[in-house]
Amino acid sequence: MKKLLFLFLGLMIISCGRSTKNLPSGETTTSVVDNYNVKDHYTKKEVVIAMRDGIKLHTTIYAPKDASKKYPILLSRTPYSCKPYGADNFRNKIAPNRQMMEEGNIVVYQDVRGRWNSEGVYDNMRPYIPYKKEGDIDEATDTYDTIEWLVNHVGNNNGKVGIWGTSYPGFYSTYSLLDAHPALKAVSPQAPIGDFYFDDFHHNGAYLLSYWRATAVFGYMKDKPTTEDWYTFPDLGTQDQYQFFLDVGPLTNLDAYYDKDNVFWQQLKDHPDYDEFWQKRGIIQHLKDIKPAVMTVGGWFDAEDLYGPLNTYAAIEKNSDNYNTLVMGPWSHGDWSREKKRQAIGNVYFGDDISKFYQENIESKFFNHFLKGESREAIGLPEAYVFDTGIKAWKKFDTWPPKETRKESYFLQQNQRLSQKATRDYSFEEFISDPKKPVPYSEDIKMVFTPRKFMTDDQRFAARRPDVLVFETDPLESPLTLAGDILAKLKVATTGTDADWIVKVIDVYPADHPEYEETQAYLKMGNYHQMVRSEVLRGRYRNDFSKPEPFVPNQQTAVNIKLQDVFHTFKKGHKLQVQIQSTWFPYIDLNPQTYVDNIFKAKAEDFQKQTHKVYNSSVIEFTVLQP
Repeated sequence: MKKLLFLFLGLMIISCGRSTKNLPSGETTTSVVDNYNVKDHYTKKEVVIAMRDGIKLHTTIYAPKDASKKYPILLSRTPYSCKPYGADNFRNKIAPNRQMMEEGNIVVYQDVRGRWNSEGVYDNMRPYIPYKKEGDIDEATDTYDTIEWLVNHVGNNNGKVGIWGTSYPGFYSTYSLLDAHPALKAVSPQAPIGDFYFDDFHHNGAYLLSYWRATAVFGYMKDKPTTEDWYTFPDLGTQDQYQFFLDVGPLTNLDAYYDKDNVFWQQLKDHPDYDEFWQKRGIIQHLKDIKPAVMTVGGWFDAEDLYGPLNTYAAIEKNSDNYNTLVMGPWSHGDWSREKKRQAIGNVYFGDDISKFYQENIESKFFNHFLKGESREAIGLPEAYVFDTGIKAWKKFDTWPPKETRKESYFLQQNQRLSQKATRDYSFEEFISDPKKPVPYSEDIKMVFTPRKFMTDDQRFAARRPDVLVFETDPLESPLTLAGDILAKLKVATTGTDADWIVKVIDVYPADHPEYEETQAYLKMGNYHQMVRSEVLRGRYRNDFSKPEPFVPNQQTAVNIKLQDVFHTFKKGHKLQVQIQSTWFPYIDLNPQTYVDNIFKAKAEDFQKQTHKVYNSSVIEFTVLQP
């Protein structure tokens, strides 16, 4: 069970910096990284910092041994542990990247309130309090109090603080921007959670069943500081994720694994809609009048947190006048902070040293400019540094999405055609959606906390199923670059009273495309159906995420689905394809297709086979970069 915990922490977070290995408390982790030993160059000190309400937070400080100059403070706040604990136990790597570790910075990690070795009560995605009364606390006050202590008690600091973090620590990074301390000069939210109803545990009202086991991490509370695990993961007895959840049946049967002591599991079940509970935990709506410089980072193939970075950047850009930039690369969750020569997602290779380029030429430059003042000239970074995942190259833009774009509509036509010209024929495509035989999200047989490689997976297996509709263009006569969001304007009908609608945008390779080193042995890249973007909408929320409503059986109904931004060039000779389906298992949970008030409480008899129609008046609206 402990091995499973460490694997989860390593894969999911890269939270307290960049360590990819967590060892039991007390085990020394000092190691050499290309002959660089953290212990040779840094001292380590563990302190507790009292917050304004008296709660003490565990804080680990790594300070350069060279005390001949002053350094900025780099802070990362995390719910995932500041391991290894103990003054003599050092992390393998510290700071956002190797360059920043080696050039010298004061690096600080902190267990947030209620987690690990810190005191207090944990509140998952603790709501921000805009107008505080005396005694009110939130993560903004905790961050402010921490910075205040650090700049006044840590020797050789230059009075400037930067904050970074990936995933949940990315959320805490964003949080630091609210009521920011004057010493806070640069913040980099990386894959930040923006709203748990659209990141991680939900996508547009659909519950991410693949993330269910992570409920153990967030749902069990502790009553005192600890350096040891206080929660365990359920033993499922299989590596076949699809079969396990199919055999479980309704979500109510998962109660056998999480009892009422798991607070988060109860919250998920009690709040299926986007009600006040979820709304007040979102942070995007509070990003106004931001003062510190911000560099938001994300991966185009991040299955966990793609909503967060794109909407964090957009909200700050709209409502603030600070330095604000966006970086989006060909990465899955946290890849940018790893050191890997060949950057690939699943079967698709994107290039060499892409993360290294980002770390040395973008991330280090951002922090050094605002924290060390190395140059009086302009920072030299664009507003948006984004990677085209089709031609596999970095591009720079003054805005994101680029100004040089237009909207182009493609119609879902008869005979599987995707065309900019619509016929006037009244027609539709239909399929039977059977909850007993849902469409897999991946062909791989394995048990994963959160999917990664499926974001570029081959979709031929789905295209060949009768319950997946396929629409595609002829081979393109010239390149087509999508640069921005995608809006699916579907006209649908169902024989049932509820349904999920999944839209996938796919790049179909030509038949002679060569294999990559990473290509799975059973696959060929010729005619590969690479998923470029995908999204789900739980149909009951088609008009309002807060107010679910059933479908009227057999009545044509509008369902609009926004897919997150892409930056992808479909090359000449490739085809643009759209797939539409109603199950995506077990990435998301099963919709009964019979309307019930709360799917978390649906009964086995509620799950019914239904026939769905998609009409040829349906349109996919793309944001296209003009040549």
